[in-house]
Amino acid sequence: MNVLARKLNLNADLGESYGAWRMGDDASLLPLVQSANLACGFHAGDPVTMSKTVAAALAAGVSLGAHPSYPDLQGFGRRPMRCSTEEVEAYVLYQIGALDGFARAKGARVSHVKPHGALSNDACRDAALAATIARAIKAYDENLILLAPALSLLAEAGAAAGLAVAAEIFADRAYEDDATLTSRKNSGAVLHDEAQCLAHVAAMLAAGGIVSRNGKVLPTKIQSICVHGDGPAAVATAQILREKLAAQFTLTPIPALFD
Repeated sequence: MNVLARKLNLNADLGESYGAWRMGDDASLLPLVQSANLACGFHAGDPVTMSKTVAAALAAGVSLGAHPSYPDLQGFGRRPMRCSTEEVEAYVLYQIGALDGFARAKGARVSHVKPHGALSNDACRDAALAATIARAIKAYDENLILLAPALSLLAEAGAAAGLAVAAEIFADRAYEDDATLTSRKNSGAVLHDEAQCLAHVAAMLAAGGIVSRNGKVLPTKIQSICVHGDGPAAVATAQILREKLAAQFTLTPIPALFD
């Protein structure tokens, strides 16, 4: 089999500026990734930022994903919240619809959804929350793809709901032995150096699964690799990953993973 026939996606969380506050270097990241997960106003992003980022992503030929979160602008969506099922479902629907509105106005559509921060982390451990998120996505559009952490309850819930699910790993985050992300409160949870990130990704691709910080291998399909756009080494990391991965895989937007 030709290795280059194997598809892989590189994605980044973008559009995370808000008003006069600037986060990340979207202009430099967009030419390097194939898919973008765009903030929808709850953890970052505002209407003007959303509109401009959608336009920039489309100009770069990057597929659009909604990046919904808990309503937590002050905490950047990284603080767990106790919300009812009704609230979570409404939050997810609201944010997908908002971003898709900007996409439609420009002749495009949102093609995937990737929960952000604490909402994603909580859903990876809470089957009921994961099912609520999957239900909200399907209610909006059953053809949307769920981009979810590999081996998570969120990925399982998406598949159970009948959604196409793309299994994601993180280039810049360490893992625990149960495939969950190491808490940001712990030292070493975030990898800040592009060489570290490349080695981390290479180890997981070679092993065919998630490699925890203790060296445990958890076999899984890997379809997409995320670079967090808010990190200081985000552009350098995306650049080196694109260069190295393009020699071994066909890098493609998320929808093309299912063609």
